[in-house]
Amino acid sequence: MSVSDARPVSPFAANGIRHDVRDIGASLIREVAHLGMGRENIVPLWFGEPDQPTPEFIRKAAIAALEAGDTFYQPNRGITPLRDALAVYGNRLYGTSLDRENITVTVSGLNALMIAMQSILRAGDRMVTTAPIWPNIVAIPQVLEAVVTTVPLRAGDNGWQLDIDEFIAACGPGTRAILINSPNNPTGWVMPAEDQKKLVEFATERGIWLIADEVYARLIYDGSDVAPSFVPYVSDDTRIMVINSFSKSWAMTGWRLGWITAPKGVGAELEKLMEFNVSCPAGFVQQAGIVALEQGEDFVASSRARYSLARAAIIERLRDMNRIQLPEADGAFYAFFRVDGVEDTLSFAKELLLSEGIGLAPGEAFGAEGAGHIRACYAVAEDRIHKAMDGLTRFLMR
Repeated sequence: MSVSDARPVSPFAANGIRHDVRDIGASLIREVAHLGMGRENIVPLWFGEPDQPTPEFIRKAAIAALEAGDTFYQPNRGITPLRDALAVYGNRLYGTSLDRENITVTVSGLNALMIAMQSILRAGDRMVTTAPIWPNIVAIPQVLEAVVTTVPLRAGDNGWQLDIDEFIAACGPGTRAILINSPNNPTGWVMPAEDQKKLVEFATERGIWLIADEVYARLIYDGSDVAPSFVPYVSDDTRIMVINSFSKSWAMTGWRLGWITAPKGVGAELEKLMEFNVSCPAGFVQQAGIVALEQGEDFVASSRARYSLARAAIIERLRDMNRIQLPEADGAFYAFFRVDGVEDTLSFAKELLLSEGIGLAPGEAFGAEGAGHIRACYAVAEDRIHKAMDGLTRFLMR
């Protein structure tokens, strides 16, 4: 057959959906969760969310806004009072001089990641990130037909570590963006401030965008109030966008409210993408966000103290089990551990769920580098930790 007779390979599957969308795997965490939802006596540690509802003072703010009729369309980038409150919040934490023009309010941290990447990545561009990593982070550039290169986080005597020189070396020609998730999901790794500085200098010199996913910024267990951040580097002279969310720090996972801190000149472009993706965040949800920022510091501190106790409990229990290897980590609210002799952690997680009622996330969900590991969210009461660990102990002794 001549070249002129050859039919071009279609980018679409038989059902008309793009191959690169169809080929993205469904969430393995959801696969385990769907198996367990609706069952009785389940200890669900699969999702990354606290086991307590949003505090009453935040809920009441949303109720008051609803009763006042705050049910209409809002500005694409968020209401001015919330953007102002977020700038004040960032300035207090990081000693910066942000204002509302640095802030874009989004419908969740995930929406923030999506529009940040949409604004930067074209088909064929390369994004470099670490692994294991939350699967949504690598799925978004794949939807945009960009290429993702991962550099491994490695577990050693001092916990999870990234070789910053190896990471920089991976940013070859065609690299348009770097993404750093710190504190990290699923490992809890926290990027040191000196590595952040080195990476900013490299990215600025090369003109590479740096996206920082910092949704776990307040969940740090080394005595600090906040993890090392890229926020202080945001200026009109740098290409940096920092992603954050109300979900983790204020127990607002179901509310879907996040924000981007970015150079002022970027806001108008993000505003357009907000319009085309979701239009705007809900007004009554934004009112709740203002109250969370202004009145929620005691809740953030008490939650961190509560998770710290649960963290100590799960570390002690896991390290008492002969087959478990658990590297140390200072951030987020996950134990990411290896079970000797287990490679297919999806099957392991399903069997554990059906046998003992313990819901954990399989390591394969976080990329090839997560194979052989299991993730447990410890943002729960201590008694649930012990119940889960009792079940895991029984399961491993069979």
